[in-house]
Amino acid sequence: QVQLVESGGGLVQAGGSLRLSCAVSGSIFSFNAMGWYRQAPGNEREFVAQVTSGARESYLDSVKGRFTISRDIAKNTVNLQMNSLKPEDTGVYYCYALGRGTFWGQGTQVTVSS
Repeated sequence: QVQLVESGGGLVQAGGSLRLSCAVSGSIFSFNAMGWYRQAPGNEREFVAQVTSGARESYLDSVKGRFTISRDIAKNTVNLQMNSLKPEDTGVYYCYALGRGTFWGQGTQVTVSS
């Protein structure tokens, strides 16, 4: 059973930073890609960032230049460094992994106050 556990969410003022971490059971190399989605109240879940097993990164346009996704191979984690946060970045952030299926974490709340 694949388990993904997110951490690092919280409350921050606009312009601040947060670092999200997603710990996965097993090796991150067993997945084709890992990344993050987010969901704001009343909105659909939207893609935020992804890194493939080949280290190719992709981002939502509105977070390019502010967010950086990375992998920590030794710790089997995928991280999302979020800088210059805006109120519109508020939402529940979900980690996912693509392998023999799609696996999701429980989510971590990010709240950016204006």
